[in-house]
Amino acid sequence: MKKTIPFNKILKQLKADLIGKDSYRGITLTYAWLANQFGHISLGFIPTFILFQFFKIDVIDGATYVSLAWLLFEIYNFLGPLLSKKESDSNIIFIPKKSNYTFKPKWGNVAFDTFTDVCFFTLGAFLFCLSIIKDENVYVIIFIILLSIYLLFASRYWYITKMYQVYAKFPFQFRLSQWDFNINRDDKLKVESFLNSKKGEGNHLLIYGNFGSGKTSLGVGVLNELSIKNNCSLYVNAIKIFNYFFDEDDELETYEIWNWRTTDFLMIDDINPSEPIEDELISPEKLLGFIDTLQHENKKNREILKNKNVIWVLGSKQNLDIDEKDKWKQMLLKIGVEENKISKINLI
Repeated sequence: MKKTIPFNKILKQLKADLIGKDSYRGITLTYAWLANQFGHISLGFIPTFILFQFFKIDVIDGATYVSLAWLLFEIYNFLGPLLSKKESDSNIIFIPKKSNYTFKPKWGNVAFDTFTDVCFFTLGAFLFCLSIIKDENVYVIIFIILLSIYLLFASRYWYITKMYQVYAKFPFQFRLSQWDFNINRDDKLKVESFLNSKKGEGNHLLIYGNFGSGKTSLGVGVLNELSIKNNCSLYVNAIKIFNYFFDEDDELETYEIWNWRTTDFLMIDDINPSEPIEDELISPEKLLGFIDTLQHENKKNREILKNKNVIWVLGSKQNLDIDEKDKWKQMLLKIGVEENKISKINLI
C-alpha cells in the first residue's frame, strides 16, 4: 500500500502556511500554492467589480465575461508555450513554433492544473456577483456551491502533492518535460521504465555523464514526476547519505515524514565529480564500506538498498561496452540487486 502523508501533518503544514511571517521562515511550495490561488480569486473578483462599478455592466454578465476571458487566456497558455516550449520572437504575444519534447509533459496533470486555475478565477468573479445579488438568483448560489465542492477536492490534491514535493527535498524545482539534453532512444526507454517502478521493486538507475550533460536535472525530473504521483521520494547528496548509513536509529526527526530508509524512491547525487576531475573520489568499494558502516557486512543497509528504487548519479561518462565490467553495477550485484533490475544511462 502506498504511504500517504498523515492528516495531522497536513494540518500542521496548513497552520504553518497560514500563521507566521514568511519574511523570516521562508516560502514553501504549499504556501506559494495557497497564495497563488488567493491571487486567482482576486483576479476574478476585482475585474468583475470594475466592470460593474465603472462600466455599469450587469453583474452576472460581468462575472461571465471575466470567467470567459480567463478561460481563453488559460487555453492559450496551455496550448501555446507548453506545446512549443520555445521563446517567441514577438515581444507582445507568444507565437507557437513547432518543437519536440525529449520527454512529453503529463498533459492530463497539466490540464487538471489549468482547469483548477480557471475555476478559481470563476469563483472570484461569481463571489463578487453574489455580494451584489445576495440570494435573489438561486442558480448563481447553486453554481458557486458546485464550484466550491470541486475546488475543495482539487485543493486537497494539489496541496498534498506540494507536500510530497517539499518532503522530497529537491535542490531545485524541475519537471522532466523541461529536460532538454541529448539522450539516445534506448536510454530514454530506461528512464520511462523506471518511472513505472512500484514500491519495493528494487529498480536501480545508474546515470553517468560528463559535466553539464544533465545528470542531476534528469534525476530530479524523474523523482519530481514520481512525487507528483504522490510517491514518497527523497533527494540526497552523496556526502549526507554516507553519514545516514551510520545512523541506526529508525525514528524519524520531527521535520521528517520519511527518510532514506522509509522512502519509496531515493536519488543519490554527486557520488563522484565529472570532468575536468578524472579520478573517482569515491570508489564502489569505498561506498560499499560506507553502506556496511565499516563492518564486514551490514545486512540491514544492504537489504534496504536492494529493495528500494534508487537513482545513482555517478559522475563522468563511462565505457559501458558489453565487454567492459561496470564496477558500480558489480557493487549493486554484491548487495543482492538482481541484474535485470539495474539500468545504466550514459549521457553525452
